[in-house]
Amino acid sequence: MKKILNLMPLHFHKPNGPLDDAIKDIINMVGGIREPGYIREMIIAALKAGQEDDDKADLKLMNTTLKEMRFTSKIFGPYRHIKKVTVFGSARTRPDDPVYQMAVQLGAHLKAAGYMVITGGGPGIMQAVNEGAGADDSFGVNIRLPFEQKSNPVVEGNPRNIIYKYFFNRKVAFLKEAHAVALFPGGFGTLDEAMETLTLVQTGKRDMIPLVLIDPPGCTYWARWLSFLKSELRDNGYISDRDFNLFRRVNSVEEAVAQINHFYRRYHSLRFVDGQLVIRMNTPLTPEKVREIREAFSDILVIAGDIRCSGPLSAEDNEPELNALPRLVVDFDRKNFGRLRALIDMINSD
Repeated sequence: MKKILNLMPLHFHKPNGPLDDAIKDIINMVGGIREPGYIREMIIAALKAGQEDDDKADLKLMNTTLKEMRFTSKIFGPYRHIKKVTVFGSARTRPDDPVYQMAVQLGAHLKAAGYMVITGGGPGIMQAVNEGAGADDSFGVNIRLPFEQKSNPVVEGNPRNIIYKYFFNRKVAFLKEAHAVALFPGGFGTLDEAMETLTLVQTGKRDMIPLVLIDPPGCTYWARWLSFLKSELRDNGYISDRDFNLFRRVNSVEEAVAQINHFYRRYHSLRFVDGQLVIRMNTPLTPEKVREIREAFSDILVIAGDIRCSGPLSAEDNEPELNALPRLVVDFDRKNFGRLRALIDMINSD
């Protein structure tokens, strides 16, 4: 029977008396803490876990997760200003396979276009993309496995090669840091990442990014996968036609890079501010274009909602480097993300 202890109650959003003073002293002691409010809550979360959970395995998982996420931010942090493309594909694709050479070309083309690449850091398609981009423009986001998944020679010893214990931390890194995702044919892991990306974008849990499915010439891998989505998911009402806006299928490296480049032709980024969607753009839209967008996408607005041009909103003060960018403010219903992707495509069109 678990022993009942006289525990100090801990609160995230209410004062904790001398504990808050002690945490403040620790923060001042170590120095350099830029967001003390979040650090306070992280410390309290750790203390609450210690009070509430005596399962060593649970605490070990929490501890390792925090360490892995901290290290991920440390490694990617200096490169946040550079767009990155995460590429998935089979670890079993051999160097003599034409698909392998196509992946090498994709890495090289992405580097030439100004992108860095993120792969799983292993063999096959991952190694091919890293080879094409080169070590200096590659990240490896690897996982400890008893078979198959060793760091490839391009990222081995690279300071941008991270080896995770937990798959879920690795999956966060793949998508959190990506500005686009490209997928070659692959196994369970590749399909898992395809569905993970689609789920997060479809539900708005990940900002919109281009997702490109690459079928090498003569290959029907993604074409047949799409047929399954249409016949089994769409036709049975599990997804809608609008969801097919969330990705593109291509047959060449040039098409893949062109799709990614086009997505960022005018569109820069987005942010939700007080329930409104703020789309930041590299160049402004004409009044005529705004009217066209308003008419075409009235179906994704809240009741009596609007689409209008704007400068930076006051809540965006913490991103002063983006102040010069023109905005499109959309009273978005936060439901139709497939249509939102179509709206971004219209923004990028002439």
